[in-house]
Amino acid sequence: MISNLTTEKNPPFKSLALVGPPNVGKSVLFHHLTGTYATVSNYPGTTVELSSGWCRLGEHRWKVTDTPGVNALLPSSEDERVTRDFLLREKPDVVLHVLDGKNLKRGLLLTLELADYGIPFVVALNLNDEALARGIAVDGRGLERWLGVPVTATVATTGEGIEDLKKSLSQAKRSLPCVYPPEIELSLLRLKSFFSEKSSSARAVGLALLSGDDTVLTCGLTDSAATEQSLYEASQAERARYARDPRSLIFSDREGRAREMVAETVTVQGGLKPAFSQRLGRWALRPWPGYLLAVVILYAVYEFVGVFGAGVAVNFLENTVFGKFITPLAVVLTNKFIPWPMVRDMLTGPYGVVSMAFAYAFALILPIVATFFLAFGLLEDSGYLPRLSVLLDRVFRLMGLNGRAVLPVLLGLGCDTMATMTTRILDTKKERIIVTLLLALTIPCSAQLAVILGMTAGLSPRVLLVWLTVLAGTTLAVGSLAARFLPGARAPFLMEIPPIRRPLWGNLWMKMSTRLTWYLKEVVPLFVYGTLALFFLDRWGLLVRLERGLSPLVQGFLGLPAQATSSFLIGFLRRDYGAAGLYHLQKSGELNLRQVTVSLVLISLFMPCIAQWLIMFKERGWKGALAITVIVLSVALLLSALVNKILLIWPFV
Repeated sequence: MISNLTTEKNPPFKSLALVGPPNVGKSVLFHHLTGTYATVSNYPGTTVELSSGWCRLGEHRWKVTDTPGVNALLPSSEDERVTRDFLLREKPDVVLHVLDGKNLKRGLLLTLELADYGIPFVVALNLNDEALARGIAVDGRGLERWLGVPVTATVATTGEGIEDLKKSLSQAKRSLPCVYPPEIELSLLRLKSFFSEKSSSARAVGLALLSGDDTVLTCGLTDSAATEQSLYEASQAERARYARDPRSLIFSDREGRAREMVAETVTVQGGLKPAFSQRLGRWALRPWPGYLLAVVILYAVYEFVGVFGAGVAVNFLENTVFGKFITPLAVVLTNKFIPWPMVRDMLTGPYGVVSMAFAYAFALILPIVATFFLAFGLLEDSGYLPRLSVLLDRVFRLMGLNGRAVLPVLLGLGCDTMATMTTRILDTKKERIIVTLLLALTIPCSAQLAVILGMTAGLSPRVLLVWLTVLAGTTLAVGSLAARFLPGARAPFLMEIPPIRRPLWGNLWMKMSTRLTWYLKEVVPLFVYGTLALFFLDRWGLLVRLERGLSPLVQGFLGLPAQATSSFLIGFLRRDYGAAGLYHLQKSGELNLRQVTVSLVLISLFMPCIAQWLIMFKERGWKGALAITVIVLSVALLLSALVNKILLIWPFV
C-alpha cells in the first residue's frame, strides 16, 4: 500500500533513485511509486531537473528520485553527469534500475557500470509487452543469477508487475562487479589507497579516472584538495602505463559480459510479421515519405498549439474570462475594499498584478503551455519525436545544433516563452544558448506572426520576400557565428529510436499535470515580479522618458515616424501588441512601403516580450540573459537600419 507523504520530510527514511536509459518508462514507474505529487528541481549547478516524491512501502518511508535518462555513467552530456554525480554524492540506499526488455544488451552495459558503484539495486525489466510482441523473451530468473539482484518483468503503462517490483525493493543487493584485466585491477588497487576503507565510491571513481574522466573529481569524494590533486596525478601516471587506452579495455570487458548474459537469457522467435506500427516507424525515418509525414505532423502541432492554444483558447480566456469577468470583478472589489489608490493601481491598473500578471500567466501563456505539453506528450509517448529529430538533424547542423533543436524552434512559432523553457531538452549548454538566442532574435510567435501577415496582405509580395529573406538569413548567420565563437563542441547526435506505440491517456495526463504544476510554481511568480517592476517604472515616469529618448533613434537612424516608438516599447510587454500598433499606423497611412518593411524587420528581431525575457534570466542566468539582450538589440537595430538604407538607395518594394 502506497500513500503520498510529500509533507513528511523528517528522517528516518530510505532513499530510492530510478536509473535507466531514455525512453524505458522510468517516469511512469516514478508515478506508480509516488502518485501525482512530485517536486521538480534543478540539480545544483545545472539546468537538468530531478523529480522527487515520497511514498511508503511496507514499514519504511522512501524518498524517490527520478534521474535523467542516461546511456552511460561515464558522462558525455549534462544529463549523464547529473545522474553520475547524484549517485556518488547522494549515495541512495537503493537504485531501481529500469531496463528495456527488447534492447537488453544496451541496458546491461549501464547495469555493469552501476555494479561498480557498490549501491544495492533491483532491476525492472520494463516494456515487457513490446518485447513479447516482437518475439523477444527474457529469462528473468536467469538474469537474476547473472547479476545477483532481484529482477522483475513490468509493463509500467498498464501497471503489470508493479506490486512485485515494490516488494523486491526490500531485497535489493549489491551486484558483483566485473573482474577486469589484471593490469586494470592493479591500477584500481593503487588508486584505492587515496580513499578511506569504508568508501564505496573508490572503484567507480578509479574506473572513471582510468577512462579519462577527470570531472569525477568535482564530486568532492576525497578528504581534501591536496588528496584530490594527488589522486589526479596518480591516475595520470596509471594511464601512462598503458599502450592501449584503458577505457577501451574496460568497455570491452563489460561488452563481453553483457553479450554472454544476453546469449543465455534472451530467446528470439523468428518469422513474426512486422506490425503496421513498425512499418510506420521505418517510413518516418526515410526521406520519403518521412518528410511528408513530418510536414503533416508539424502542421498539426502548429494548428493545435499555435492556432488553437495561442489563438482560440487565448482569445477566450483573455477577452471573455479575464476581460469580462475576472478583471472587472477585481476592479469592483479593489475599489470597494481598498482605500489606497496606489495599491488599487498595483492590483488592477495598466500594470496590475491581476490585470496584467495573472492575465498573462493564466490567459495568455497557460493555454499555450497546456496545449504544448499535451502535443509534446503525444509526440514523446508515440515514439515519433526521436524520428523527427533524426530526420531534421542535417538542417540544424548548419547552425551548430542537432535534430533535438527542432522542438523548441517549432514551439517558438507558437510561443517563444514556452520554447525557451524547453531548451532544457538539449544536451549541452552551448546548444541551449544558441537556441535561446535564435528564439529571442528571429523566431516570431504565432500572435505576432498573425499581425505581421495581416500587415503584408494586399501589399507588394516583395515586402514579404524581404522580411522572410532577412529572418532566414539572420537565423543561419547568427546560428553559425554563435556555434563558431561559443566554447564547447556540438553534442554527438546519439538517440535511441523507440517503437511507434499508442499513447495512453492516463500517462499523458500524469505527465501534463506534473509539468503544469511546475509551471504554476516556477513561472507564474516571474510574471508577478516583472509586472511590479513595470508598475514602479511607470509610476516614476521612466517609461515615458524612455519613449521620448528613443524617438530620435527611431526617426533618424531607422527612418520611421516618431509614433512608431511606442509600438516597440509596447512590443516588449507583448510582441503582438507592438505589431498591432504598427498595423494601425499602416492602416492610417502613416507608414509607406519602405517604412512598413523596415518596421516589420525591426519588430520581428527586436527585444522579446517581457515574459520571454524573464524566462531567459531564469534559464540562462543574468549574465547569459544580458549578453543575449545586447546581441538582440544590436543585431535588430543594425539590420533594420541597413534595410532602410538599402531601400532608400534601391526602392525594391
